[in-house]
Amino acid sequence: MYVTIRRYRTNYPQEITRLVNETFVPRIKKIPGFVAYYGIETKDTIWASISDFDTADGARESDELASSFIQEKSWVEVLSAPEITAGDVVAQ
Repeated sequence: MYVTIRRYRTNYPQEITRLVNETFVPRIKKIPGFVAYYGIETKDTIWASISDFDTADGARESDELASSFIQEKSWVEVLSAPEITAGDVVAQ
């Protein structure tokens, strides 16, 4: 299993949540090896996600999809490039 965690800074976490649910989640679910996706909206300026895939290729494809999604939705203010942590799941 492969997981990617992405952290974004934004002044509009609720808007990102809406856009992710409407357009990103349906897309990521189509990537081969998809297991799960979670979005996390904090009380401050952080919006984070966890993507879980059976394969490293699926996880990489989700990274590319996330990057293009942010560029596509450039009118939503993302204050920083995402902090990304990715790798093999080694404990459960």
